[in-house]
Amino acid sequence: MKFSAFLIATLAGASYAFAPLTPSSFRANSAIRAAEEEPPVDKTMRSVDDGTTHKLFDPTSGDHPSVIRNNNDGVWVSQRSRPRRNRKNAAMRGMVRECIVTPNNFIYPLFIHEDSNENVPIESMPGCQRHTLDSMLKEIGESLELGVNTFVLFPKVPDHLKTNMGVEAYNPEGIVPRALRMIKEKYPDVIMCTDVALDPYSNQGHDGVVEDGKILNDITITQLCKQAVCQAHAGSDIVAPSDMMDGRVKAIRDALDSEGFTDVSILSYTAKYASAYYGPFRDALDSHPGFGDKKTYQQDPANGREALIEAALDAAEGADMLMVKPGMPYLDVIRRLKDNSNLPIAAYHVSGEYAMIKAACERGWLNEKDVVLETLTCFKRAGADIILTYYAKQAAQWLKEDGLY
Repeated sequence: MKFSAFLIATLAGASYAFAPLTPSSFRANSAIRAAEEEPPVDKTMRSVDDGTTHKLFDPTSGDHPSVIRNNNDGVWVSQRSRPRRNRKNAAMRGMVRECIVTPNNFIYPLFIHEDSNENVPIESMPGCQRHTLDSMLKEIGESLELGVNTFVLFPKVPDHLKTNMGVEAYNPEGIVPRALRMIKEKYPDVIMCTDVALDPYSNQGHDGVVEDGKILNDITITQLCKQAVCQAHAGSDIVAPSDMMDGRVKAIRDALDSEGFTDVSILSYTAKYASAYYGPFRDALDSHPGFGDKKTYQQDPANGREALIEAALDAAEGADMLMVKPGMPYLDVIRRLKDNSNLPIAAYHVSGEYAMIKAACERGWLNEKDVVLETLTCFKRAGADIILTYYAKQAAQWLKEDGLY
């Protein structure tokens, strides 16, 4: 079984296990009617097997009964600690709930473009689209009303602007700097995050500068420093290097500080894995690798402890927040970082995870609201303080409708 199919099946099972037992949760109304018509249960259980002709085992009898009787003659398992007492109704469950997700935890990724004056739907990410800059402003405004306050921009760059050196990445009149200025003019208090990497701007489709099929680490970092400073000048509050070059956090921190941007935060893609879950995102940006893969700079999915090396380096180099990407398949890595770092931890609920849920829900296999809110709660439970998710706006709406925020 492929892992994607396994994850869908796992999510499906979890959804039904944790979904509230409302009538819509049942496929057959006959089960509900039968439950309503059943008489009260005899707590003594003495007559439950009346009329049975075959030999029966009685748990209450013998020298070592597995079930005994209480003072009212009812059957009783002598169990003092009963965890179900803390689950007996919604108010009790809410009182003891360990993890609560709110829109304050979300970063909402937005795809932007200028190829036309219309939004462009992303086929592999139903419900997502490449926004025009006007539409971007509208989407941000609607999200702010729902409590989502932080956004990250991802540009779809025209092919004629893409080069191996990615020079468009630090053009002050490029799409991202102009978008930032527009946003900050209309919504000055919004928190804007920007992606620092060359792949949207590269004619090679890689996160760095390429020579003879190799990604050049230090040359790439030089370009990333220019990009980060350009974004800070345009109004970025948080720069998020996603490139996975060695030493880039220190270099970007020094570049920002030397230009006076000491208050601009760094959200480092600390444990970014060479994952198969990124396909729809690359569709959205038209940024599939032009050759090979990204395994020489992104982490091996088989490695967990390696994330601790990256986390220690990023923290020492000046990162303010650490990210794990993808999210759901890497909950163990989120927990490792949470247990070993005092910095806030972010999880990226990536495009492939989003697309899988959408596909299952379109086929009626999952309840979208229930499985999304459960998924986001799982990130929080694993240790994520911040969740990047394409469901940010919709999840905020659901939380508002349920009176949870």
